Amino acid sequence: MEIVKQIAVFLDNRPGALSRVCNALADEKINMFAMSTSDTIDHTVLRMVVSEPKRAVDIIEERGALVVEDDVLMLDMSNKPGGLGEIAARLSEAKLNIEYCYATAAPRSKKGVLIMRVSDPKKAIKVLA
Repeated sequence: MEIVKQIAVFLDNRPGALSRVCNALADEKINMFAMSTSDTIDHTVLRMVVSEPKRAVDIIEERGALVVEDDVLMLDMSNKPGGLGEIAARLSEAKLNIEYCYATAAPRSKKGVLIMRVSDPKKAIKVLA
C-alpha cells in the first residue's frame, strides 16, 4: 500500500480522444498501472496512475488538455467477496471518507489492485496497515 500521484485528464467526449492520450504516453514509454473513465455529455474524465506522473502531465498538457494531480492510495487487496467492504468499514470507523475508487482483478487472480481517493491518505495508510 502506498500513496501515489493520480492524474485526471479532461478530454472531449469524442472518438479518438482516449487513443491519442494512450499513444502519447506509450510513445514516451510511460506505463499505465490503473485507469478509469467517467463521462458527461461533452467531456470525459480519464483518471490514471502511471509510471512517471510528472512527465505524463507535461506530455498531456503540451497537447492542450487540462490535467489535475491528486494523491490517491494504491493497494493490493484480496480478490474475494467482502474485500472492499472490509476496507470501507475500517476507513468509515476512522471517520475517513472514500471520495471515489476503482479496482480490477482477473477472475482467477487471488489479488486485485484498488485505487482510492480518500479524505486523508496518510491517516488511511495507518488505519489499513
